[in-house]
Amino acid sequence: MTAAGLIFANIHDQSIPELTRVRSMASVPFGCRYRLIDFTLSNLVNSGINRIGLITHHNYQSLLDHIGTGKDWDLARRSGGIKLIPPNVTAFDGTTTSKAVAHRLEALLGARDFIAHCTEDYFVLSDCDIICNIDLSEVIESHAAAGADITFVTKKVDAAGMHLAEQVSVVTADENGVVTDFVLAKPQEGIINLYTNIMIVSRAYLLTVLANAAAHGHRSFFADVIVPSLGTANYRAYEYDGWYAYVGSLEGYFASSMDMLTQEAREGLFAAKNRPVLTKVRNSAPTKYKEGASVKNSFIADGCVIEGTVENSILFRGVKVGRGTVVKNSILMQDTFTGDDVSLNCVITDKNVTIRDGRNLSGHETMPFFVGKGGSV
Repeated sequence: MTAAGLIFANIHDQSIPELTRVRSMASVPFGCRYRLIDFTLSNLVNSGINRIGLITHHNYQSLLDHIGTGKDWDLARRSGGIKLIPPNVTAFDGTTTSKAVAHRLEALLGARDFIAHCTEDYFVLSDCDIICNIDLSEVIESHAAAGADITFVTKKVDAAGMHLAEQVSVVTADENGVVTDFVLAKPQEGIINLYTNIMIVSRAYLLTVLANAAAHGHRSFFADVIVPSLGTANYRAYEYDGWYAYVGSLEGYFASSMDMLTQEAREGLFAAKNRPVLTKVRNSAPTKYKEGASVKNSFIADGCVIEGTVENSILFRGVKVGRGTVVKNSILMQDTFTGDDVSLNCVITDKNVTIRDGRNLSGHETMPFFVGKGGSV
């Protein structure tokens, strides 16, 4: 029983346009030193999956820089490893070169050659808008034991506190785990069985679905393939009970990042010794804490210089916090520079941002103040 992986790098770019203007969803920085794809890649590699296809469409330069040869995930292999599946665009299809992949089905059709040349029995399909540490080998075993065509990994969540995107997938299953309904909506409240954008699908079934979709001109994987097949195909739900975060908006990104400062999140992501979260290794100098510096309940990456106060915040590599500056409940990405006597609260800065002396920036947890890449305030 073997499995390969397929990762969608651009599917949810529209969810947080502020951060995906210059990068794909997969390469959005998260949690001090990671990118969102690190959690997806780690889940696959830690489950023994070492043949992975990475489906991209645009803005993937930073993603390529991060992945490199894949050696940091033990994917620099002669057999298997990670393979970039480039955009399925021809010289006569210039109208699509500047937009994101419109549908998951379009992305899968562009990856048919990769799927057909794999010899694995199953595929794990995963997006990059999720943060969790899941043992996929257990899901694959459950999928195989049930003889399922597709197994959807779900998570029971409170819709009111999830910062959901405009459209998410809600799964209904019976007591045996058989999927009875699949709805695309945006619930406002109540406990829902949210599809986590991770599915296990039999390779033979996936190839059949794609051939049928191409022949009939289908556009949507869920609306044209999944929903019409309910009741005839063997679709199962696997409920994940571990720690889980979802990035469906800038507010959701902020909330998920702040959750990382809690013990529950740290234990849920990093406590399993046999399932480490892997990322690109950088050899940076240690962070320097100068006289007068004060840091509480924060994640601080290597290479930072702290002269002021940092509380309940996440600082990426190379951040400079000036003398007399107070940073609270904020996320400062790589090489952000803050001058002296600056006050930041509920602020997100992208890379290479400069905040001059004496500036006072404040947002709210439901609407963080955002400064784009290379910005200056």
